[in-house]
Amino acid sequence: MPEHRWWPTRYPCVVSPFHAHPEGTEVVVWVVPGASRTEVAGLHDGALRVRVAAPPEGGKANKAVVRLISAKTGGRVRLLSGTASRRKRLLIEGKTPREAAGSLLSGAGS
Repeated sequence: MPEHRWWPTRYPCVVSPFHAHPEGTEVVVWVVPGASRTEVAGLHDGALRVRVAAPPEGGKANKAVVRLISAKTGGRVRLLSGTASRRKRLLIEGKTPREAAGSLLSGAGS
C-alpha cells in the first residue's frame, strides 16, 4: 500500500486564516504575548501565529499586534474580536486576502 494513503486521515484539512470581507480581509490571529521579539511566526491551527514582546496586560499585546500587522501590510487594521483571548479576528482594510497573505507570510517561520 502506498505511503500517501494515510495523509488525509492523519492530517486535518488546512484552513486559511485569510478571508474576504466587504471592507478588505479578515484574518484570524493566534497571539503569543511576552515573546522575546515581535514577529509573524507562520501558521498555527488555522490562524496566523504572531509573537509580540508586549505583555498581555492593559491591551498592550493587542496594540502591538495591530501595529505589526499594519506595518507589514501597509493597511489600516482593526481588532474585530478577541480582546481578551489569544485567538483574535482582525480586519485589514483595503487589502485582498492574497495581498494580505503575501505581505504577512513572506519571510515568516512555520
